[in-house]
Amino acid sequence: MRTTVADVMTDEVASVTEDTGYKDIVHALLERRVSALPVLDGTGRVTGVVSEEDLLHKEEFKDTDRDSNYWPPLRARLRAKLTGVGMLVERSDEKAMATTAAQLMTSPAITTTPDASVVEAARMMERRGVKRLPVVDVNNRPVGMVGRRDLLRVFLQNDDAIAAAVQEEIDFLAGTVKGTDITAAVEDGAVTLTGTVHHRSTTHTLTRLINRIEGVVSVDSKVTWETDDLMPPYVGL
Repeated sequence: MRTTVADVMTDEVASVTEDTGYKDIVHALLERRVSALPVLDGTGRVTGVVSEEDLLHKEEFKDTDRDSNYWPPLRARLRAKLTGVGMLVERSDEKAMATTAAQLMTSPAITTTPDASVVEAARMMERRGVKRLPVVDVNNRPVGMVGRRDLLRVFLQNDDAIAAAVQEEIDFLAGTVKGTDITAAVEDGAVTLTGTVHHRSTTHTLTRLINRIEGVVSVDSKVTWETDDLMPPYVGL
């Protein structure tokens, strides 16, 4: 069964409003021990996210004149150009002078939904370079938060549950592909397959299916085949 964001997210949502001041934001982050908070407008909808990175621009520019030729590190500039996360010097300078969440936040907010899969959430975090995502309902109101650590929970599934899911895939394949005789063993999320099949492509299909099972750490196929249908046919000259 597909694990969704709703299965792993934190239900209790800490947030700030657009007019929350700088020090109150810092206090909220430290008190909640989180790296980012959603910013809500007057109707309770998420309009942005304020993070530790947003707040640290004030420290970054503390000893810098606004008129000086300061540039953020190359890595930060490249990240801003390639991912859209972070900002170049002009926007960094603005955030260094900001005093409220509305001025500090990254907007629009990068969000996810409760019914999104953990795979989709993980890909979004990686693609956008963020550590936490607000989880919103159809009205864009927060219902939870999900972070990278939450997504790791899928790997805590016990071996019996993983083995049952693996067996379902084997049974399905055996019912559709003749000559499939495979058994599986699971230890600490690592799946080992043994047995025989008619065609080599069958082992590739099964390995791909099992790798998609949440909680699977690795798949070691020791399955043998009678015909290598993945090898290009030999054409004599």
